[in-house]
Amino acid sequence: MEKKLIFDFNSTQQIINLIGRIDSFRGRWLAIEKKDSRYLKDLRHIATIESTGASTRIEGATLTDKAIETLLNSVRISKIKSREEQEVVGYYETLDVILDNYESIPLSENYIKQLHGIVLKYSSKDSRHRGEYKSHSNKVVANYPGGKQAVIFNTTEPYLVKKEMDELLDWTNRAFAKGELHPLIITGAFVYEFLSIHPFQDGNGRISRLLTNLLLLKHGYLFIHYISFEHLIEERKKNYFRALMSGQKNRYKKNENISQWILFLLDCLSSLIIKLEKKYETYNRKGAYLNGRQKKVVAIIKKHAPVKLSDILSSFPGISRNTLKKDLLYLVNENVIFKTGAGKSTVYGIKEPVDNL
Repeated sequence: MEKKLIFDFNSTQQIINLIGRIDSFRGRWLAIEKKDSRYLKDLRHIATIESTGASTRIEGATLTDKAIETLLNSVRISKIKSREEQEVVGYYETLDVILDNYESIPLSENYIKQLHGIVLKYSSKDSRHRGEYKSHSNKVVANYPGGKQAVIFNTTEPYLVKKEMDELLDWTNRAFAKGELHPLIITGAFVYEFLSIHPFQDGNGRISRLLTNLLLLKHGYLFIHYISFEHLIEERKKNYFRALMSGQKNRYKKNENISQWILFLLDCLSSLIIKLEKKYETYNRKGAYLNGRQKKVVAIIKKHAPVKLSDILSSFPGISRNTLKKDLLYLVNENVIFKTGAGKSTVYGIKEPVDNL
């Protein structure tokens, strides 16, 4: 593997600069996350929908993000019939597992097979090879609008898959443990090799992108929770395949080199940072995320300020005093309102204009 990671001077300089930019943002983002702002939940939700839509569309699906969100909000397992819906729900559930459990999911054959099983969980067509390595040769094929397909490259023959996957997993886990290579370089190398092997009969592209998320999260790139890596890959689909092909065309040869793929991956992450910064700034300008009840609380305070908790309670029959106290505390912490006084003398007023009512 190390021979594939010998880069020329210009590529090395670009890689160093990109990694520096990404790691600098990673540190800044950790500080942002510690604030535990409520609107980060919105960003994660949006990113998850975008990731699900993009990753399935890369493989030929056609459902829009809006259609996917509608499907996921109303889905009944017994009603999932179309191939596209099966792929969408399977990807969404697998991504959700990774986002919630990445710290406890090791990079191993068993867990990769389990994730593959979840991705294809609802696809009756794939039930025979779900969670198992391929038994027939397959190829990497790009799907384009109108049904056009193009073979990108050939992959590992079935009888060699187990051996090559074992070697890849061993190298990757040892490389992470040794710490001599940067985690982003190791992640990029792993994904390239995984796609070159193409170990499963179907679902390899989707699994590769899910494993990219898993490895990024496991190594501290937590901002990937809130911006869709898959969505950017969809936007750069041609360059995605071109970068893979630049190395794969020399598969098993001495001159196989993956510098273009590593640069592509790092440039994507750098672009994601810019997108996330813009989204975050937009949410900051809008102010805190408010649920319906909190918006009504702010409207009351805005109209009648200064007001006491008892004044607000009268407008919310059936809502407990404790719930409204928590709402007021949240609104104060998010700088939407201010309070003065203490105990029964506490009153609330508007601190700044609120644009999201």
